[in-house]
Amino acid sequence: MALSNADSEILVTPDREESPGPRVLAILPHSDVVLFPRIIMPLVLWEERSQTLADEAMLQDKLMGVVASREEQPAGFGPDNLFQVGTAAAILKMRKPEDGSVRLLIQGLYRFRIENWIGQDPYLVAQITPISEDYEPDLETEALVANVKGLFLRMLEVSPYLPAELGSLIRELGDPRVLADITAGSLNISKEEKQGLLETFEVKERLHKVLGLINRELEVLELGKKIQSQVKGEMDKAQKDYYLREHIKVLQKELGETDERLREIEEIQFKLEEAQLPPHAKKEADRELDRLKRTPPTSPDHQVIRNYLEWMAELPWNTATEDNLDLAQAQQILDEDHYDLEKVKKRILEYLAVRKLKPDMKGPILCFVGPPGTGKTSLGRSIARALGRKFVRLSLGGVRDEAEIRGHRRTYVGALPGRIIQSMRRAGSNNPVFILDEVDKIGADFRGDPASALLEVLDPEQNFSFSDHYLDVGFDLSKVMFITTANLLDPIPPPLRDRMEVLELPGYTEEEKLGIAFSYLLPRQLEAHGIGAEQLEVTPEAMRGVIADYTREAGLRNLEREIAGLCRAAAREVAAGNKTQVTVKPEDLTPYLGPPRFFREAALDHPQPGVAVGLAWTPTGGDILFIEVLRMPGKGRLQLTGQLGEVMKESANAALSYIRARAPFLGIEEDFFDNADLHIHVPAGAIPKDGPSAGLALLVALVSLLSNRPVKKGLAMTGEITLRGHVLPVGGIKNKVLAAHRAGIKEVLLPAKNGVDLEEIPPSVRQEMQFSLVEDMDQALKIAFSQSGKDKEE
Repeated sequence: MALSNADSEILVTPDREESPGPRVLAILPHSDVVLFPRIIMPLVLWEERSQTLADEAMLQDKLMGVVASREEQPAGFGPDNLFQVGTAAAILKMRKPEDGSVRLLIQGLYRFRIENWIGQDPYLVAQITPISEDYEPDLETEALVANVKGLFLRMLEVSPYLPAELGSLIRELGDPRVLADITAGSLNISKEEKQGLLETFEVKERLHKVLGLINRELEVLELGKKIQSQVKGEMDKAQKDYYLREHIKVLQKELGETDERLREIEEIQFKLEEAQLPPHAKKEADRELDRLKRTPPTSPDHQVIRNYLEWMAELPWNTATEDNLDLAQAQQILDEDHYDLEKVKKRILEYLAVRKLKPDMKGPILCFVGPPGTGKTSLGRSIARALGRKFVRLSLGGVRDEAEIRGHRRTYVGALPGRIIQSMRRAGSNNPVFILDEVDKIGADFRGDPASALLEVLDPEQNFSFSDHYLDVGFDLSKVMFITTANLLDPIPPPLRDRMEVLELPGYTEEEKLGIAFSYLLPRQLEAHGIGAEQLEVTPEAMRGVIADYTREAGLRNLEREIAGLCRAAAREVAAGNKTQVTVKPEDLTPYLGPPRFFREAALDHPQPGVAVGLAWTPTGGDILFIEVLRMPGKGRLQLTGQLGEVMKESANAALSYIRARAPFLGIEEDFFDNADLHIHVPAGAIPKDGPSAGLALLVALVSLLSNRPVKKGLAMTGEITLRGHVLPVGGIKNKVLAAHRAGIKEVLLPAKNGVDLEEIPPSVRQEMQFSLVEDMDQALKIAFSQSGKDKEE
């Protein structure tokens, strides 16, 4: 009788016995098959030597020995690679299909042991010794046979790979040798385990081993069935959908349709390879890619993992633009885009020069500080153009959440990387010019301190491995050229300020504004309004009128708005057909722009006792400050108004104390304060004012009132005073002097130690103004009340 196994197509003939054959056999090695006696099975031969052996055995009706190999060798099978125990076999049928193989149907006859090798060409030949399998029936053998049959029949009930018809054959078997071989050939066990059974010659021992293997296989099958039953019982809608999708995928694969999920994973994998991730990032990406492959599309984690991998693939890990190291060309580009700003341009060209000599240098971290409208942000764009780099801008004004910089962890719904990493992806290169705008306006609350998060970004010793919470791997920012902008330095935390190289951008002079207006602002507004240069002409005198009478600022924004107003007026004239060319002269400003908005202070032209002009520094540049003092009958009180801060009040008291102590030397009555009150007022009362730099102007205003002498016409002053009569240096000299120049002041009184700051004043301003440097108050008073101007110090 014979039965077929669906997996291995094993045929068994338990009632056939073969006597031992010859003691010399041709050996047929095989890498996968372990043949047991009394088993009929198919065999496919591809190797030429094996096919030759089969041809001769079939023609001469000879037996051959089937021996399993220990492991497959590329060069073929040799004696050293074969087990020593095999099975003699007879060829029952042979077929040669067109694919070049030889297909056999062979029957195992008896076990043998290889004693020695006789030949290897054209095939292996060995001297063998048949192995006897005689046994004595006893109760133990019968019990083993019964147990093997019982367990094997139980295994048939749960096994998905054995035919149920095999059960009737097992029930009829009485020979323990045949039972052991048939069950061994039917088990789903490894080649080594089958070879071990083949080499077990004692029947009882073989039955014991088979019983143990059947028992193990049965436990595995029953556990698998139990797990499958539990999973099926707990399957919810999502799992059911996944189960159905898997079946659909199998059907699609059989129909040759595309597996969308597989294609998606392959696409992400290709992008990751193209991104050339560094080793630490590649390790994390590979781990997440493996998770994605195991995660069903219906799982919420699937989209989270996919988004993460897409971010990793799209970041410019190794993508960089090539720097333009031509210093002359960079200078030309910077001059084309911005007027003056020589200090900043010099710093950029120095960076390019060093970059040319040392290509692997880290990017600088600059901080542009200056009033609004002085071109800080546009200068960053110009630097990017000069370097040939990408440009990205990130506004930090009002940012209060630390996660804006570092991102959110992936455990949060809708998590994203921080704005630093987002900007790097948008730039598409790892060395852009990166503007961090309004760094002085960062806030802080319960969500964290963004300024502290920027410490790592702006530190060259740390930003080579910037850690974003979302990515959770280091990203190299050391090649980025960071430029921060601010109106004030004071609000920036000292640790953050310490990491940046500060470059000040002061306000512009009238001459500079005139040059910028004709070179940049007017052509830009003409293009924006669709007007040709031949259709609108603005005379230099008219432009000076716009600058002086319609704007009073350190920057250029209001000036550009007024120029835009002129362009709109000209566009209306041209569009209406009234004129083909519009020429704007000073007398045309009022019809086009309205009445002037700023006037020259009368106090500058007609000095009065008790009035002095001070200079103040503001976030928008510099400004002039009028100090007014009034004396009235009273009881010796000093009243201060104009929203003055504590420091400014203390300066007023110090000035009054100095005057009272030196009244006879100043030509003032010693009892001036006994029956009188003094009122000091600083106009523009809605604006808070503070600082020590108004001390000198307060002193001069008090002396002017008490001595009834007006201050020199066109004189302004700044400086801190002490009770011992010294004038101490103050800050913001350049912005203060430029403010005085805009207001038409011709002479400025400065502390002597601020003389070094005059180097920063534009030469055109220095030529138009006079600077008196004083070390003590006596010198200052002498100059302030010198009408002849002979005692001036420049």
